Amino acid sequence: MRRVTITDVARAAGVSVSTISKVMNGRDGIAPTTQEHVRQVIEELGYVGNIGAQSLRARRTGVVGVLVSQFEPYSAEILKGVGAAAEGTDREIMAWAGASHNPHAPTGWEQKLLGRLAGSLIDGAIIVTPSVEASSGNFPVVAVDPQRLDLTRPAVSVNDEGGTRSAVAHLVGLGHTRIGYLGGRDDLASAVSREAGFRKAMAEAGLTVDERHVQVGDYTAVGAAGPAAKLLDDRDRPTAIVAANDVSALQVVAAARARGLRVPEDLSIVGFDDVPEAARQGLTTVAQPLQAIGAMALSMLLDLPAGRELGDPHRQLPTHLIVRDTTAPAPR
Repeated sequence: MRRVTITDVARAAGVSVSTISKVMNGRDGIAPTTQEHVRQVIEELGYVGNIGAQSLRARRTGVVGVLVSQFEPYSAEILKGVGAAAEGTDREIMAWAGASHNPHAPTGWEQKLLGRLAGSLIDGAIIVTPSVEASSGNFPVVAVDPQRLDLTRPAVSVNDEGGTRSAVAHLVGLGHTRIGYLGGRDDLASAVSREAGFRKAMAEAGLTVDERHVQVGDYTAVGAAGPAAKLLDDRDRPTAIVAANDVSALQVVAAARARGLRVPEDLSIVGFDDVPEAARQGLTTVAQPLQAIGAMALSMLLDLPAGRELGDPHRQLPTHLIVRDTTAPAPR
């Protein structure tokens, strides 16, 4: 992705370059409404002026950026993997949280960050769970858990569908027939694939999906709270719930216990990810190799500017079920 220029800002704002310059330098003679409009466009495009970019652009920075929506358990594990893989290389790792100010409406944060950083402060970027499909141009970018599965673009994901199928098969094997599902961000390919896996596994087991027992969260504890309540407060509530990530699953555990339900005697719960808190709380979960994902993303990114062929630019890693303390035979 090329760096945003003052000409780009002027074109988008519908004003002259000199007007942009005057607003940025706080000069008089520009109407307040025009100033406000220009500042909004500057923010949207991620324009940061010169900031020494001319000197930086002429040389490699040696810095790889890891762009995340917010610092939470999943992205933290990815970062650990990137950092470990960078040891012994000549690259430094810097991480930015693009939507930490508004984690529940993070759309477009990666475009703004790339506009500020591309080609000046970092040599390439790893974008974790993007909210939009970031255009990279000649700037190397690798997506982790991409917004959509484009097999022609560098990305790392896991077998999401297979993961939730294994979770449902485990619960069916324990005798559960009323199985609910708490989904994640439906703008991400992973969330779509995980729900598809849930539905396929239910059909394979000869079970009907009760649509009242399918709710959508956003992969956050706050976003999962309302959907979890709907699942648990239903008169014919599920005896087991598969959640699209561990953060949501742990929210279901807390909500169940707040209602006097015993986990797993009254309600079995399976998560997805295997973040450290899952192990600490004994959560049965579909594990994805989070640190290995980060390491693979860095390896792919370093190959891109070197001009080496990636072969398959979309890498998919396996998942596996870890059975702990939150699943048990269905209550009689």
